[in-house]
Amino acid sequence: MLEKKVVEYERSVLIGVISSTQTEQKVKEYLDELEFLTYTAGGEVYKRFVQKIDKPNPKTYIGSGKMDEVAQYVEEHKIGSVIFDDELTPGQQRNIERHLKCKIVDRTTLILDIFAQRAQTSYSRTQVELAQYEYLLPRLTGLWTHLERQKGGIGMRGPGETEIETDRRIVRDRITLLKKKLSKIDRQMETQRGNRGALVRVALVGYTNVGKSTLMNVVSKSDVFAEDKLFATLDTTVRKVVLGNLPFLLSDTVGFIRKLPTQLVESFKSTLDEVREADLLLHIVDISHPNFEDHIASVHKILEEIKADDKKTIIVFNKIDQFTHETIDDDDLVTEKTKIHFTLEEWKKTWMQKVGDRALFISALNNENLDTFRKRVYDEVRDIHVTRFPYNNFLYPEHLDEY
Repeated sequence: MLEKKVVEYERSVLIGVISSTQTEQKVKEYLDELEFLTYTAGGEVYKRFVQKIDKPNPKTYIGSGKMDEVAQYVEEHKIGSVIFDDELTPGQQRNIERHLKCKIVDRTTLILDIFAQRAQTSYSRTQVELAQYEYLLPRLTGLWTHLERQKGGIGMRGPGETEIETDRRIVRDRITLLKKKLSKIDRQMETQRGNRGALVRVALVGYTNVGKSTLMNVVSKSDVFAEDKLFATLDTTVRKVVLGNLPFLLSDTVGFIRKLPTQLVESFKSTLDEVREADLLLHIVDISHPNFEDHIASVHKILEEIKADDKKTIIVFNKIDQFTHETIDDDDLVTEKTKIHFTLEEWKKTWMQKVGDRALFISALNNENLDTFRKRVYDEVRDIHVTRFPYNNFLYPEHLDEY
């Protein structure tokens, strides 16, 4: 008889600061996302601590009074990890650890940990390991006593747990080795991309957990792993898709996130070559998320970093079936109408109107408006194909009424 597996979530608390650069509303949004990240990594959030401060304390991130409050809560509730919303300096991490006497995890460590869990192929595992080593290098001094006391759990997967005696020279050698390995795989992947022939390339980009993989499955009739968790997809998947009479390549890429660690952007730049080399980008947006405009801005920022922001792009607003808005009662003369009260039709009359036919509204899960989506993508891919090969016949007979 099979025993029922019980998943034990690690007890965690979150810490954020309201500062001159972060409003109370922003901090709440970031901590909501941090809680989802913690859940994805295998943690359960017991409490959030937020302090209003001009700027984070350079020694301990938060003030001494708030630190004592956190320490008391950690001891009373047997908390396993304290998770900070920003990246901590090596000095801050050592000081906080000395005071709280438990595992300290910052946002970067948490995201690296999720990537370590999600990496399936040798390529993505190598990329994650490189990012982890580059993050660990300046933090080696005070890390080992910490690792002797705490093994496993959030933030402890990957190289740190298995190589406790690692010194700076060995880590640097390992980083050099991993970079050489990635360089070799990059050349192989470049050859693979070159062997795909003259097919038009379309890439799905967007924030994490917006439904890219679900849309990929619907359009390409494939079975890409999709789950309602952050970073469900880490490895780029490429599928040949045929719409009407026209074949093209569709790739599903890793999702982006706010405050994405620079180590990950650097080590995953080669994975994002699929985005850089695409002829058309489909920017998928979860319109049911209250902060979808921030998500769009975050994606644009990362596209700028990888020099792919000048690509021809269609914005696809997904999850319209889950979209909701707050209402104002007829007799309410006090409440001012803001974006949270906009209906979908009202949103379409905002800046989205300027996007014009480059904005689509669909539900990949419920197959809503997918015919319009397929027709729009077909038209764009056909234009690119005809421009590139003006005298080339399509590979399939014409069936313009079938998409």
